[in-house]
Amino acid sequence: MATHYLEFEKPIAELDAKIAELSLLAPTSGSFETEIAALRKKADAMRTKAYANLDPWMRTQVARHPQRPHFVDYVDGLFTDFVELHGDRQFGDDQAILGGLARFRGQPVVIMGHEKGHDTQTRITHNFGMARPEGYRKAARLMDMAEQFGLPVLTFVDTAGAYPGLGAEERGQAEAIARSTERGLTLGVPSIATVTGEGGSGGAIAIAAASRVLMLEHSIYSVISPEGAAGILWRDGTRAKDAANAMKITAPDLIELKIVDRVIPEPLGGAHADREKAIQNVGQVLEEELKAMSGLSAEQLKKQRADRFYAIGRLG
Repeated sequence: MATHYLEFEKPIAELDAKIAELSLLAPTSGSFETEIAALRKKADAMRTKAYANLDPWMRTQVARHPQRPHFVDYVDGLFTDFVELHGDRQFGDDQAILGGLARFRGQPVVIMGHEKGHDTQTRITHNFGMARPEGYRKAARLMDMAEQFGLPVLTFVDTAGAYPGLGAEERGQAEAIARSTERGLTLGVPSIATVTGEGGSGGAIAIAAASRVLMLEHSIYSVISPEGAAGILWRDGTRAKDAANAMKITAPDLIELKIVDRVIPEPLGGAHADREKAIQNVGQVLEEELKAMSGLSAEQLKKQRADRFYAIGRLG
């Protein structure tokens, strides 16, 4: 897959293209090792500077990067013995949320997450990660199963929001999101939600009402998309950058506001630059957080989770 460069990465793209060109010429035109090494050093310096100074709108672009790892990548990289479970037992099987049983470093768990797809066909299949009611009812069903068998729940959040279509509303979108959120809050087993890309609105919180909420360094988590906020506030979706800057949607903001518990560092250049490293970073933190909750009873977990969410927005 060809590397996709964001707008602020264009100068880096030019250097990478030059490096690739020299690398192709090297076998036939003599060695360019010195020149290539110098260009790589310069590109790394530019990338370091760019990613050290990302504004909220730039982070939004990184969070939406098409080559960022998605749920299926985390399944492949972190879990074994994955058995996907389908359907909500009421209407159908929503492929925007995938989930099932798996083992995480030997421990049986229930996992689920939004899947956006990686090309045109899979994006259509997974509806760009925008779940319908049956997706959230499937999530609640999987959480019921997790509690029945005493299994931790690990969720991966990456959605612009729940699907707003007429059919979804007719089938009870708001009610399905509310019940999935409620089920997450009342679980008697450890639960960890990780925002891996976009965490948009109720579509995100429906599977992010967890004991611990983690967030990748360049992800975003918000009550509405910047475009949606701009449309409401100024009736002008092109002012999304202004909305992003005002909304406090980035990891540093959300840690300060105590909405998320921990930020997971990404490789230089974002999770899409080194997908394997990013996935392993997530795995390491998940292991640490699961161990920290391993001795807690069901009542302790419920109280801890309730205290966590009740504290959001309170002063002092």
